[in-house]
Amino acid sequence: MTDVKYVFVTGGVTSSLGKGIISSSLAKLLQARGYSVTIQKLDPYINVDPGTLNPYEHGECYVTLDGAETDLDLGHYERFLNVPTSQANNVTTGRIYQSVINKERKGDYLGKTVQVIPHITDEIKRRIKLVSSGNKFDIVITEIGGTVGDIESLPYIESVRQLRWELGSHNCMVIHLTLVPYLSASGELKTKPTQHSVKVLLETGIQPDILVLRTERKLTEDIKRKVALFCNVEENAVIESVDVSTIYEVPLKMLEEKLDQTVLRKLALPIEDEPPLTDWREFLGKLKNPKYSIRVGLIGKYVELPDAYKSIAESFIHSGAMNECEVNVEYIHSEEITEKNINQLLEGLDGILIAPGFGSRGIEGKISTAKYARENNIPFFGICLGMQCAVVEFARNVLKFEGANSTEINHKTKYPVIDLMEEQKSVIDKGGTMRLGGYKCLISQNSRVYQSYGRTEVVERHRHRYEFNDKFIDDFKNNGMVPVGINPESNLVEIVEIPDHKWFIGVQFHPEYNSTVVKPHPLFVDFIKACVAK
Repeated sequence: MTDVKYVFVTGGVTSSLGKGIISSSLAKLLQARGYSVTIQKLDPYINVDPGTLNPYEHGECYVTLDGAETDLDLGHYERFLNVPTSQANNVTTGRIYQSVINKERKGDYLGKTVQVIPHITDEIKRRIKLVSSGNKFDIVITEIGGTVGDIESLPYIESVRQLRWELGSHNCMVIHLTLVPYLSASGELKTKPTQHSVKVLLETGIQPDILVLRTERKLTEDIKRKVALFCNVEENAVIESVDVSTIYEVPLKMLEEKLDQTVLRKLALPIEDEPPLTDWREFLGKLKNPKYSIRVGLIGKYVELPDAYKSIAESFIHSGAMNECEVNVEYIHSEEITEKNINQLLEGLDGILIAPGFGSRGIEGKISTAKYARENNIPFFGICLGMQCAVVEFARNVLKFEGANSTEINHKTKYPVIDLMEEQKSVIDKGGTMRLGGYKCLISQNSRVYQSYGRTEVVERHRHRYEFNDKFIDDFKNNGMVPVGINPESNLVEIVEIPDHKWFIGVQFHPEYNSTVVKPHPLFVDFIKACVAK
């Protein structure tokens, strides 16, 4: 198969309808049918990437293996497809304009007036096609962020219109996701918002090929027929997406609605036998029928918005299903934790995870939590800043390094057990300057971590500036907190553990980025196993 087919997913009526989940579910079904598929996200904000965005603004910043800071939807893509994404899978308006302006400054446009059309739209089309260059993808699914009608997304919509004209209807199609709200006062599902949304899309020159209707109540055939008639789509191209208890049910719902078959038919691609999705169904069976139930405390400073810890929450679901266990995550704000109330807040937890983060806010609550888990023999998992807090706590209370700290929090500390990486000390800019992406880690064979992974070399993803200060490595090793994972190139400490503890592991990297439905991350699986055993 030589020609790449393009599927665009747009949204209407309201934001947060789940374009990323629909895109991921469709990709999963097409992949199960033997097609090579990738997904990309076009984000309409002017930030170059979400790396400098507050999690309250945009949720989690997801990091790819090649070091791109991206939208959290890329996490869904990887979790569903079990295929890594890259820099090319997330495009922002900021990146598009930056590229065009750089070309203009170099004189690439030969003195022409640089305009949204054709220069910005040409760059968008180039980026859309870039994700498939060098890869033999049969189908590229592109999710367009925002809602149709937004000023910010107009250049993307125009680029899609141009591509449809250039590539032809059998090579390029549009799925429009909208809402059919239920009005309890009248007891009716209302299609008018969908009709208006499609009208806005038509005004941009795009006729959607498929409509996916988000709804909390099942749609009648009459409603589907009405939407098809008023929106000028085929009846079998009106797809119901009813609310479900878990996002992992959506692929099976879309399979029932024949979304994948409709897409393949419109792209003039062969439709083979229906995929069995055996692994997926087995995962869902375990997820919905757990044998055990545990309470795990997630300690962070953005807990008001659970999307700030999206990949960790999904990793708990994957590893919980693997252990046939329901993981009830209790989000606890680190700023609220004090020496006086810590017993009350953390009592009864089967496990504790200290989440990643930046800055000093809530740091002492995290350090107190690490102490509580260590002294009470509660399974403990520290990720990135969570690992650093465990190191600081151990230095203060076991090594008796009074005032030990990270130089991120106190640059004058006498015991900088966590310090800025040497190459970062002269950096002023915040964007894209951290240690990002995949790095190797060599694991000691006589460690709990080795039992989890079952191998001595792994590659994990990073997003940080500060590191374990190896000047103190012997102090920790001789007193019971052992560095068991080391980066072979830089000799930086990647993993620490306390062998005498039930399960106490801190990692400098982000294992949650590598957890998928088919392959839950081994550290999360082992952590949940330890929590169940407790």
